Amino acid sequence: MKRILIVDDAATVRMYHRNILEEAGYSVAEAINGVEALEKALQDSFDLYIVDINMPKLDGFGLLRQLRSEDIAHAPAIMVSTEAAVHDQAAALRAGANCYLTKPVKPEQLLTHVRLLLGEIGS
Repeated sequence: MKRILIVDDAATVRMYHRNILEEAGYSVAEAINGVEALEKALQDSFDLYIVDINMPKLDGFGLLRQLRSEDIAHAPAIMVSTEAAVHDQAAALRAGANCYLTKPVKPEQLLTHVRLLLGEIGS
């Protein structure tokens, strides 16, 4: 079973994403900020990260830059944020995100990107 780490400081967003992913058959873990996510990623391996930008302690950009610099398997990451500006999307990709989605994300949109990044459907 593929393991996904959802990183968002908003409990409602984590629950929304968790419900979509678990119904689709994925194993889900959660972190409330980048620091907690980094700790979990260094202790355990994940197949995909879903990361918010604006979080306390360590934001999504910082988390992805840190994850990409660690000597661990580099799982794909989806940056999900309310920030819709082109410069936010570019910054997310520079930090190590594989794609960028704007909240609120429709369930089918999230699952399509997850399945593509996990290699479960062809491009």
